[in-house]
Amino acid sequence: MESITKVQVDNNVFPPSVVKPPGSNTTLFLAGAGIRGVDIEGKFVKCTAIGVYMEESAVPFLAAKWKGKSSKELTDSVEFFRDIVTGPFEKFFRVTMITPLTGKQYSEKVAENCVANWKALGTYGDAESEAIEKFLSAFQSENFPPGASILFTQSPAGSLTISFSKDDSVPGTGNAVIENKQLSEAVLESIIGKHGVSPAAKNSLAKRVSELLKSNAEAPVFEKPASDQPAI
Repeated sequence: MESITKVQVDNNVFPPSVVKPPGSNTTLFLAGAGIRGVDIEGKFVKCTAIGVYMEESAVPFLAAKWKGKSSKELTDSVEFFRDIVTGPFEKFFRVTMITPLTGKQYSEKVAENCVANWKALGTYGDAESEAIEKFLSAFQSENFPPGASILFTQSPAGSLTISFSKDDSVPGTGNAVIENKQLSEAVLESIIGKHGVSPAAKNSLAKRVSELLKSNAEAPVFEKPASDQPAI
């Protein structure tokens, strides 16, 4: 049975599990983590470190279609990541700042991408417009210095719980809950989807899930805090 290890991204450590994050009553395991950066005048600038966690029931769900696939096959499959985004299990993702960012900057960029995509698909309606307004409002007065995090908990029922942390702790309650399945999925899609902002997180997720499915595990085993096992 595959052991779930921590992952270090730049100076940020993502633990192997998160217990009952805001909006959840379960323990979620670290599926993958990686850097997000942008190219500025030929120089790669690190912006955020992103970790993606999933509920244990994700393992048998994904195994039905993806067991036996290599990490490269999973990395190259848009459908694999779509199955994670839309799968009937809880997801939790943490976006930790490496460079400072305001809540307004972050939320407006995410909202802009969501709306553009929905309009292209013809799925942008009143409910989505209202959800976007709530999303923007949640971030309006927030600022994120290096080390601060934006936390999202995605429920399979369609709710998105948003919380904020100034360090590596996970708060007990969320700052906002938005009941819109399309928005909930779109935020995670923006990270690991076809045009996801963190190829490194996608590669990490594909490698770790591929190994996990090979083990034929029904549930992951979490690395003990004192373990020196190398992270994938």
